[in-house]
Amino acid sequence: MTHATQHRRRRAVRLTAAVPLALGTLLAATLSSGTASADPWSAATAQLGQGQQAQRPVEEYVALGDSWTADVVILDRHGGPDTTHAPAGCAQSHVNYPKLVQRAVRAAIFRDASCGAATTDDFSQPQTGLPLGDTNPPQFDRLTPTTDLVTVGIGGNDAGIAAAGLDCLNLLPVDNPISQTGPGLPLGGCRAKYVRDGVDQLSVRIQQSEAKLVDAFRAIRRISPHARILAVDYMDVVPAHACYPRVPATETDISYIHAKFVELNAMVRRAAERGGAELVDTYAVTGGHDLCQGPFERYAEVFGPSVNGVAVGVPAHPNSAGARAQADAVLGHLATHRG
Repeated sequence: MTHATQHRRRRAVRLTAAVPLALGTLLAATLSSGTASADPWSAATAQLGQGQQAQRPVEEYVALGDSWTADVVILDRHGGPDTTHAPAGCAQSHVNYPKLVQRAVRAAIFRDASCGAATTDDFSQPQTGLPLGDTNPPQFDRLTPTTDLVTVGIGGNDAGIAAAGLDCLNLLPVDNPISQTGPGLPLGGCRAKYVRDGVDQLSVRIQQSEAKLVDAFRAIRRISPHARILAVDYMDVVPAHACYPRVPATETDISYIHAKFVELNAMVRRAAERGGAELVDTYAVTGGHDLCQGPFERYAEVFGPSVNGVAVGVPAHPNSAGARAQADAVLGHLATHRG
């Protein structure tokens, strides 16, 4: 793939953040109404970590990762994205899983470098071209020799899974009757687009991404030699079967992209083993909360707006309930695995 093609793909993923902006404007009044004084996350957040204390105290915690770590949001009851640790274009949620983990482990020092559309390249170099034109410094810049906990959620964008998932969305409940080549969004056909002449391009990209993740884990170890490095995989939110129109995609496409997420997580597991990181398996504990489930059960949203913690997020990304599930998985791992 040429550099120009890669740039176009990353730009397409970044621009998905702009899709729900109009919806965000419509919800702004609701989010700032008199009911906003009640914090829908406070009870669950207060429970995080109870009976799940890390086996050793955490002094300096750094979170690295892509949009599924940032738990990207455009607007919620806290306002726009959290800019405490990264620019607004990264779309970090105020209640993403790193921040919930931080509340539980109470590290004296905390830095959240996660950013929407990030790849492993953005660990060692600035991430430019964000939706608002800002730049996220290299994520590794937040690491120090005294960092003792690092969570890492990365790999999906290296493999191109995010863009491919959007290509699965289809206005019609049937395979495209005009083109057999897979036109992508909004006419679906992602399987036809990425599987050509018997070669599955997404599977190839997933395999090629493994070495990048291994290198990233080993680089973290060099910078922060005393840190526990937790590789956090991707939740089980992509359904195995179609549920049109709740998820506007055909059975062919949804079963295909589900299989690619399974492959992606298997790659993250292998990379963690090779790179010296501990795997936090969020996939195993989030079944039954996929995109086909009801608005209060699902851990991710197809289009962005969510009532499971009222917000407008980026399409096809975790909602605040998903963030809590990710945080629970991390805290459970810290409590039950000796570092």
